[in-house]
Amino acid sequence: MSEGGAAPGAAGSPPPQARWWRRQRRTVAFGLLALAALLVALVYAAARATRDGGPVVLIEGFHHPLPYGAAVLALIVLAVLAGFRSRATRTLLLVPILGCALLASPFALLGFGSAPHKTADRSAPGRSDRSLVIHEGSAVIDPLWWVSVDAGSGLTARRWPVGYFNGDDPDNALASAQWDGPDRIKLTTEGGEVFVVALDPGTGKPERRVRMG
Repeated sequence: MSEGGAAPGAAGSPPPQARWWRRQRRTVAFGLLALAALLVALVYAAARATRDGGPVVLIEGFHHPLPYGAAVLALIVLAVLAGFRSRATRTLLLVPILGCALLASPFALLGFGSAPHKTADRSAPGRSDRSLVIHEGSAVIDPLWWVSVDAGSGLTARRWPVGYFNGDDPDNALASAQWDGPDRIKLTTEGGEVFVVALDPGTGKPERRVRMG
């Protein structure tokens, strides 16, 4: 080494790994934000899919706002930490982000804390490609039921909503949901009301939707 030369990693010269990180930190930050945006888009698409014949694989995989919301928040925090070296800038960005998340958390827990869970999945008589699916959940103390039909199989299966029942009034609670043939569903409430919903023989789409409560 010639006189006056500086060896790699000498005092005052950052190591190669640190120099690489300085060059890539913005790229990493944008990548984390892109991943967060993708998760938001998938959760939104899954919520939309539950309304009208959306793909079952999308609904089952991403219709979970609470855990994915927490993941999005974590990705945003990591993006801020990766993208900015200044402690003041990090603080200026993270304090309002985390503050808003803290304020919103009680409402999120109230709205999504009791996620619906599947309690029934019954194949149609004579049709293995069609299932009657029941999910149960709650709104604070009121029991809720969602009845739907999965038509098709594998990645092409689609979920059609058939009925929604809110047990705030006990008479509106779902007493039973069953097949009344390969293309008809019979729904009965605790109050004794009976609804028969016909399905399109080809697509499985219901001719109407029942809402009680």
